[in-house]
Amino acid sequence: MEAYITDIAAFLPNEPVDNKNIEKVLGMVHQTPSRTRAIILRNNKIRERYYAIEPATGRITHTNAQLTAEAVRRLRPHAGFTLDQIECLACGTSSPDQIMPGHGLMVHGELASAPCEVASMSGICLSGISALKYAALNVASGVTGNAVATGSELASTFMRAELFNAVTPEKAAELESCPSISFEADFLRWMLSDGAGAAYISRAPSPGQQALRIDWIEHLSFAGELETCMYSGAIKNDDGSITGWRSLDDTNGSSALLVKQDVKLLNREIISTIVNRTLTRVIAKHGLSPEQIDWFLPHYSSDYFRVPLHDRMGEIGFSIPQERWFSNLPTKGNTGAASIYIMLEELFHSERLKRGETILCMIPESGRFSVAYMLLTVA
Repeated sequence: MEAYITDIAAFLPNEPVDNKNIEKVLGMVHQTPSRTRAIILRNNKIRERYYAIEPATGRITHTNAQLTAEAVRRLRPHAGFTLDQIECLACGTSSPDQIMPGHGLMVHGELASAPCEVASMSGICLSGISALKYAALNVASGVTGNAVATGSELASTFMRAELFNAVTPEKAAELESCPSISFEADFLRWMLSDGAGAAYISRAPSPGQQALRIDWIEHLSFAGELETCMYSGAIKNDDGSITGWRSLDDTNGSSALLVKQDVKLLNREIISTIVNRTLTRVIAKHGLSPEQIDWFLPHYSSDYFRVPLHDRMGEIGFSIPQERWFSNLPTKGNTGAASIYIMLEELFHSERLKRGETILCMIPESGRFSVAYMLLTVA
């Protein structure tokens, strides 16, 4: 694939928020401190995250489109670059500011740049990598000479205290013996945060500058086999089906806005989907071996999954030593569709990469169980 990432940029709004101050920004549910916050944070090991919220007033400081546009403005792929040179803009998010128009068009409007092709990718975590694949294929096929791909989230708008019901003492007590229970709505309140990333893609590296060659992007959905796991704007029925918000009465309306997880289904399927269902196929298709991988960038929602993921990869003979893993989850939080961009941005600008090294990126999505893998080579 003749497509190179020649620059990556990220934007995280406002000052970092540490664990002690989350409820000062998001608010307390029923004015009561959370019973589960400390347990959840102990397991996900996030220390800081960013919110597009003004702590003193609760005012939203940025829209999703504004977060994304700011990341795009920070790109410096070559000398003299201007936004008007962008030929294709592909934007992915799970938290657009509105249902219509598409998120990409709103970002283009914020940029106020010259006419270009615009694509909007919906979904959850995979919407960001789907935008990147769209942009890369556009460039590799010669349809456009360059492209910008983005991933972004404004998750804090789902996390406001007034949307949540208090967690019962019984539920809080269960967390001590089974931390995975926290992967329901209350877990996500202490996990998801705001941010945006952007990647500039061209057919060749800029002279004298580091670039990442996109070798391939594999994206597999298992929705044909598995029911919905993570969802918003809907409720999940006892038979596993989903009822969307437009079919709900006012009683269920507010709770349907929350982002939720089917905990039992997640625990049963996520690791096997990432490794046994997807990674094994990628290995077979590309003749991949762990010895080929210099850097492994896994997007996981919580450190809780790190050891099970590592162990399961070892079981299929694809063990990558953890000193070759790279994650900034503790300091940047889980920014969903933006996470892989924010990880790559930090590594790309760290001066740690060497020419010829390979980077394997893993992006799972529990929405209805989809996984993407991407292989990059430092050029």
